[in-house]
Amino acid sequence: MTFSKRARRFGSLARFCLFSCGWVSVWLCLSGCVRHEPPADLTIINGAEPESLDPAIITGQPELRAVQGLFEGLTRLDPKTARPIPGLAERWEISPDGLVYLFHLRTNLVWSTGEPIRSDDLVYSWIRALNPATGSDYAGQLFYLKNAEDFNAGKIKDPARVGVHAVDPFTVRVELNHPTAFFLDLCAFPTLYVVPRQTIESHGDRWLMVRPLPSSGPYELAAWRLNDKIRLKKNPRYWDAANTQSEIIDLLPVGSPITSLNLYENGQVDIIWDKDLVPVELLDVLQHRPDFHSFNYLGTYFIRFNVTRKPFDDPRVRRALAMAVDKNRLVRKITKAGERPASHLVPDGVAHYTSPVGLEYDPEQARQLLSEAGYPGGRNFPRFNYIFNAAAGGAAKIHENVAIELQQMWRDTLGVEMELKQLEWKVFLGAQSRLDYDASRSSWVGDYNDPQTFLGMFTSGDGNNRTGWKNQTYDALIREAGEQPDQDLRASLFQRAEALLVRDEAPIVPLIFYVGINYFDTNRIQGVYQNLLDSHPLQSIRKIHKP
Repeated sequence: MTFSKRARRFGSLARFCLFSCGWVSVWLCLSGCVRHEPPADLTIINGAEPESLDPAIITGQPELRAVQGLFEGLTRLDPKTARPIPGLAERWEISPDGLVYLFHLRTNLVWSTGEPIRSDDLVYSWIRALNPATGSDYAGQLFYLKNAEDFNAGKIKDPARVGVHAVDPFTVRVELNHPTAFFLDLCAFPTLYVVPRQTIESHGDRWLMVRPLPSSGPYELAAWRLNDKIRLKKNPRYWDAANTQSEIIDLLPVGSPITSLNLYENGQVDIIWDKDLVPVELLDVLQHRPDFHSFNYLGTYFIRFNVTRKPFDDPRVRRALAMAVDKNRLVRKITKAGERPASHLVPDGVAHYTSPVGLEYDPEQARQLLSEAGYPGGRNFPRFNYIFNAAAGGAAKIHENVAIELQQMWRDTLGVEMELKQLEWKVFLGAQSRLDYDASRSSWVGDYNDPQTFLGMFTSGDGNNRTGWKNQTYDALIREAGEQPDQDLRASLFQRAEALLVRDEAPIVPLIFYVGINYFDTNRIQGVYQNLLDSHPLQSIRKIHKP
């Protein structure tokens, strides 16, 4: 197809977008005009409406992006490399055995409301995330601390026994169970951010409603209007405010790819950086444009099974369903952006690790396994549901299309019937957490460049497991790998664990390795860098205003 034909096709589809979705643009414009707000310096499509802005309980990317602007941890991520660099801590020392970290806070740290930030604020924030009453799915990120897992499990009641202590107002001492090569990466993750103790203790679960909301990061929360926008305003009291590039940033909860592109083409948004917001019907055109950027990053699209429900409590059933999926068909027919089929969970390219091969497409073996489980030809197999999320503004089409393909493949190959259930983002996350589903669309983007970030979440007590699957051998392998300083032995332990996860027990089915996709004009936007974690700190991004 020549470029001129692509251009004509894009033009006709863009006119369709304007006709069918232009009202959204008008509504967004009018909503801002009615409130007499100043225009934003930067407007970004952020995907689904965030579930929360509490760093301790968020689980999705839309939440994470906003929270990264509002709060900060001891370290933060370099916008180019996604490696940890000094944040609230200006420096640190690590003991020779790698078990003790001494963090030195900056002496000029204050909340956006003017109160000082001190080391006991950090201790409070970490203990709060570990407190089982908080309900943090990511509490496991802190289990590397001495006694942290036992405190989270209620075996230890005294928080003073957890390995984080304020030595003085500007020094934090952290004791680990074993050397953890990626601990500084964890310190840049939202679960470990510093949150305002006084506000939380005064207002409880409604603390995020307080205005002004104290923030420790580069931005303050100017407004959060459901199904409209999150508006962030530069925090002049942030320790690095001189390098915060934009005064006002609007994050829009738009989930429709066509609507997102329409807003972008009309100049109402500056950046679209969500992989689910690319119109599949325009992909062959968009990928040739200079403002369309694709890159490899650590992300996997997979299926979860609820193993607490029959017949998914039988590994033979799960393996049969896995081996009946033609993943090449998914990337060829649906995603079309250079994604690769996945037979294992940990993406290729993770440091010091190569995954074992998982279950391959094998329809005959799939039918045999299902027969062995007592369902020859799918007879007497109960009708089951598959949940997938819709974002604000409409369904993320990619999830619906994948669901339809899975439905057809499982019907044609195994003779089983699946009902599709599309859920709003918050309802979807709640259903997963409560194990209120049979099978579920899932994805995971690495929090740091290590296999632990993918494999650790399927240990028995991890809040992000969400399958009901518990395996003592798997837990022991992950624990031993975490304590192993030898890189080769560590990788071998992780490989054995991953083989259990994706091949022998199969509580999940890896489908696709993501390709990162975003679009923005490099002549107008600076500070967005493609990296393995698909991490783009807001304070680094600015729009160039040309005459």
